[in-house]
Amino acid sequence: MTTMNKQWRLKARPVGEPSADTWEYTETALPTITDGQLLIKIAYLSIDPAMRGWLNDAKSYIEPVQVGDVMRAGTVGEVIESKHEKFAVGDYVCGHNGVQSYAVSDGTGLYKVDPNLAPLSYYLGVLGMPGMTGYFGLLKTGEPKAGETVVVSGAAGAVGGLVGQIAKIKGCRVVGIAGGSEKCQFLIDELGFDATIDYKNEDVKKALKQTCPDGVDVYFDNVGGDILNDVLTQINLRARIVICGAISQYNNTTPIKGPSNYLSLLVNRARMEGIVVFDNIKEYPTAMKDIAGWIQSGDIKVKDHIVEGIETFPDTLMMLFKGKNFGKLVLKVEG
Repeated sequence: MTTMNKQWRLKARPVGEPSADTWEYTETALPTITDGQLLIKIAYLSIDPAMRGWLNDAKSYIEPVQVGDVMRAGTVGEVIESKHEKFAVGDYVCGHNGVQSYAVSDGTGLYKVDPNLAPLSYYLGVLGMPGMTGYFGLLKTGEPKAGETVVVSGAAGAVGGLVGQIAKIKGCRVVGIAGGSEKCQFLIDELGFDATIDYKNEDVKKALKQTCPDGVDVYFDNVGGDILNDVLTQINLRARIVICGAISQYNNTTPIKGPSNYLSLLVNRARMEGIVVFDNIKEYPTAMKDIAGWIQSGDIKVKDHIVEGIETFPDTLMMLFKGKNFGKLVLKVEG
């Protein structure tokens, strides 16, 4: 039986939420590689909120996915054929090789990983782009100090969960905002957060006053919208607001809701700064070493949410925007 390459391509740019009309599923024969190339059998795909932004034909930190192209995604897999001097058959590699079961690469953007040191899925999460985002976003941009209060939204997600745990390592009081009692309990019982706010069942503004009696020094924002507005009413002098994402706004068909309470930044001489993880790429090895050490010592716990089968990609992506993922969302290519 001939092995086929299963691929999801962008068929049309979505307005609002991606739908069945957004995607085209194809199966093609495996390509033949030429000198300087390698063939990767992809094991896992990273499912990230940033993928929604990549569908928009708009200026951003990275070029949009073009209509007709394989959807961009972080990947980890095994080299099964190589005509590249730096990669051998049997190597495991990470890169952005798209939503497909096999990928041809010239080696650009690839780096080797060791499946014996950590599960492969970790290299797409805590030791991958989400981990680097949380590490640098908090430590370099948020600049937390021992004794300060750090609030994290999307706290049960891949980035938020790590941010909260690193803040605890640095001696901060940590409050996580998440949806549902199960996620909130997990943040306290498993990840060691000091307090949580269930945005689905609580008044966030009122709960912030209760859980942050000394105000907010660092806010790591993954959701934007009303929650960002609510946190701005509670910030302290010289607070740092880290803008990592705005998942509540990504599928809007109306204008994005900006922070109407932004004058709190003026009153409190606070700083709001956006982050893009790729700005720190030269320092990734340091971050990976630190995070791996914290995992080994038990200071950081990892939770992956693995869905099986590349055929499920459209539905799996939408789990992010419906709050259905619990931990880092990863798609295992073969079910």
